[in-house]
Amino acid sequence: EQLIESGGGLVQAGDSLRLSCTASGLRFRANAMAWFRQAPGLEREFVAAIRRNEGGTFYTDSVKGRFTISRETAQDTVHLQMRDLKAEDTAVYYCATEGPLTACSSYGACSDERVYADWGQGTLVNVSA
Repeated sequence: EQLIESGGGLVQAGDSLRLSCTASGLRFRANAMAWFRQAPGLEREFVAAIRRNEGGTFYTDSVKGRFTISRETAQDTVHLQMRDLKAEDTAVYYCATEGPLTACSSYGACSDERVYADWGQGTLVNVSA
């Protein structure tokens, strides 16, 4: 399976960006798709996830009210609409799809990177203050 991310770039604080990720060559239909990010010098962290069936979503506290995750199930595409970007949102953003052995249904499970089997290469979001 291959995940292709797009939409990153250099923006100013307060601007908006929309990230997209399309999965191809799927061996199975993933339950959850998610976005993680890794800022320079820091560990990768969970940003948002969305479940396939009922579209349930989960967000880390720092992006609630600013970021919206959505999914085009037929195309196995997930988007991350980011608004009111802040300098601390600067990071490489990674798309991920859940593996076949789990079906996360809670924040604790869906935010755990261990349930995600496939990852994109990442797209850089750089927010200048």
